[in-house]
Amino acid sequence: MYHYIKRIIDFTMALIGLIILSPLFMLLALIIKLDSKGPVFFKQKRVAKDKLYFNILKFRTMRVDTPKDMPTHMLNNPDAFITRLGRLLRKTSLDELPQIINILKGEMSIVGPRPCLWNQYDLIAERDKYGANNIYPGLTGWAQVNGRDELPIEVKAKLDGEYVKRRSFAFDVKIFFKTIFRVIKSDGVKEGGMGSVKIKEVEVREKVK
Repeated sequence: MYHYIKRIIDFTMALIGLIILSPLFMLLALIIKLDSKGPVFFKQKRVAKDKLYFNILKFRTMRVDTPKDMPTHMLNNPDAFITRLGRLLRKTSLDELPQIINILKGEMSIVGPRPCLWNQYDLIAERDKYGANNIYPGLTGWAQVNGRDELPIEVKAKLDGEYVKRRSFAFDVKIFFKTIFRVIKSDGVKEGGMGSVKIKEVEVREKVK
């Protein structure tokens, strides 16, 4: 039952968010065009519910000559490809705002496992163990509020699996507000990092909570 209610909540909140944030959208679009050559939006093939594909939308934060379909951590020098405005957008997570459109289209949810690249086979395989590929990916998720870029693949998948088991309105609300606090603090943002938080550290953190 929550699956259907969740879709209604996602659509309603995304629509309200798009209306309220439309001035910010237009301002960022203008600055992006002035800051560097290239389109305002960045599209990338990602894994959706049931391992189907969709094009995720972001505000472009990197140069147009950046290698496509490659995770940031696999670039030799990711900072060299990030634009001046892009650094701020990525640090504040404002680059993720266009995914409100993905939510309205029914491709994503507000809360769920973050959609991985189509060629991140190791993460996809790990998520299969926990059923995390069988639900809609999210704008934010349980893994994001527990380490974000610092987490290694096996820990991300484990946390995504925990979300699948605990999925509820109350849990989604908890993740939503924890996301706001982490974004304000810029916790877990680590360009080019494979992940420094160990599995045991995450398990201890969860026990403390």
